[in-house]
Amino acid sequence: MRKEILDHIYKITEEEEKIIAGNAAISKELYTSEDEFVVDSAKLLEKGKFIAIRPHTRFAYFPEHRHNYIEMLVMLQGSLTTRIKDGDTIELKTGDILLMNRHARHEILPCSKDDLAMNIIILPEFFSRSSVSYDRENILRDFIIASLSEKNRYSDFLLYHAKGVIAVENLMENLIWTLTVHPNDMNQVVNGTMDLLLMNLAALSADTLKDMRSKGQNITIAALEYIDHNYKDGSLEELAKKTGYTTAHLSRLLKNNTGNNFKQLLQQRKLQQAAYYLENTTLTTERIIENIGYENSAYFYKKFAERYGCPPREYRKKHQLS
Repeated sequence: MRKEILDHIYKITEEEEKIIAGNAAISKELYTSEDEFVVDSAKLLEKGKFIAIRPHTRFAYFPEHRHNYIEMLVMLQGSLTTRIKDGDTIELKTGDILLMNRHARHEILPCSKDDLAMNIIILPEFFSRSSVSYDRENILRDFIIASLSEKNRYSDFLLYHAKGVIAVENLMENLIWTLTVHPNDMNQVVNGTMDLLLMNLAALSADTLKDMRSKGQNITIAALEYIDHNYKDGSLEELAKKTGYTTAHLSRLLKNNTGNNFKQLLQQRKLQQAAYYLENTTLTTERIIENIGYENSAYFYKKFAERYGCPPREYRKKHQLS
């Protein structure tokens, strides 16, 4: 990591100044508005962005919490110790990358000034807009898909020892530099860099990680892949024919493993694709509605506004790159 980037990140934050001054506790209100300690992406990430970075707060104990996003914790310098609830105690060292899903609960022991870790916040929507195709048998892809579900049916984390992996180190440096120097005007570069970073991590998965999938998880992954590629006109009946399972069994499996039924998952995927088109193309809303397979435009407008908080035209105005 280049010295100028590290020097910028090493700067003591306002929160850290208060901790050093004597209030040796994390300011919970900076991270959540809930009674339960769930770190909220809305507190850390500007609207319209899929990815953001935040240096880990040093000098204080970070109490047990989870996130409503996928977190990538990158150890840039020094070390950090985190304890996963009902699981492992992990000591991250320089070059380590820890991916945690939305269900993972963990605490972090205090770090010193020279222990520099970067939190990378990744919204679920990022993985829906991505054109990157991960191998079906890849552990990282399975982890990501399971992480997007409403219920935890997979491991809480994946740990990569990436020190010395030049491609990963270079991409990580590019990502952090871009988000530090150009946080507001390089969304496409940031998304593309993260795609490449995940592709390189996926290539490491087979050699560095243990596959913990079950048969039920594999069926769920296959179902989610089907929805991902057939969101326009896919059906539960066709999925049943492809997998050899009954519609009732698939419905029960999807509900248990994701918290949503087939229709809900299909609708989520349609809306995510619509948002992608609005951000990255000049297609009219009517053409987008046609492309994602909605026949009732009024219903589309209603559901889009429910999910994204504004109508499609306003969403495009806010988020489309110039």
